[in-house]
Amino acid sequence: MTPTDPISFQLYSARNFPPDAAVLPMLAACGYTNVETYRPQYEDAEGFRRLLDENGLTAKSGHFALAMAETEFDRVVAVARTLGIETVVIPYIVPEERPTNRAGWEAVGARLAKLSTDFADEALRLAWHNHDFEFVALPDGSYPIEHLLAPGVLWEADVAWIARADADPEPWLKRYAGRIAAVHVKDIAPQGEKLDEDGWADVGDGVVDWARFWPLAARSGAALMIAEHDNPSDLSRFARTSAERMSALAASNN
Repeated sequence: MTPTDPISFQLYSARNFPPDAAVLPMLAACGYTNVETYRPQYEDAEGFRRLLDENGLTAKSGHFALAMAETEFDRVVAVARTLGIETVVIPYIVPEERPTNRAGWEAVGARLAKLSTDFADEALRLAWHNHDFEFVALPDGSYPIEHLLAPGVLWEADVAWIARADADPEPWLKRYAGRIAAVHVKDIAPQGEKLDEDGWADVGDGVVDWARFWPLAARSGAALMIAEHDNPSDLSRFARTSAERMSALAASNN
């Protein structure tokens, strides 16, 4: 990560604190220059783009459901062009649709690989965002993440979710260096704490060793470092604290 790369914010973190018209000025005041979008921002993409412009923000990546990317491809492309999105991120598969073996995950990876080719034709990149289930070994000893990151598919690495799977993020960040488009910067509260926030913490207030993982992420080629908290009780506190910690980490690794 270079001094010109943006400190970013995943707007899913603000879903319980509407409206965007109030959230975006607060984020800009905290020092964020980029946001990552998700479904609600696509309902009126033109209106949301005006909000971005008014607050001096960009949206270089956005989360889109796999079904939407496959069945509403043209709409996804149109939204991306309106908002200035460069990387389309597929974020999740609901439990009832998750395969249970290697062949099943390879099939999902093949779907992603096809999408990556289709989006490349539109000058867009495709990435997969992980949770914890991708790092639970399958019966044959392989991991879902290995099959999801098929040729052409980039990775938005969520380090804290890897840690929640009781896996070490470091070897994975090293293994996929050069294919990591972005990194979600989030933290995990110490055991038994922050239960009202689902056990997550502001960046730097938890147990994730960001002093170790930040430089690994930077060396991996990730262009976006994106603050996220799945359930903050105080949005402005989380946004402010995380921006300060991320800026300090960026400065110490340049």
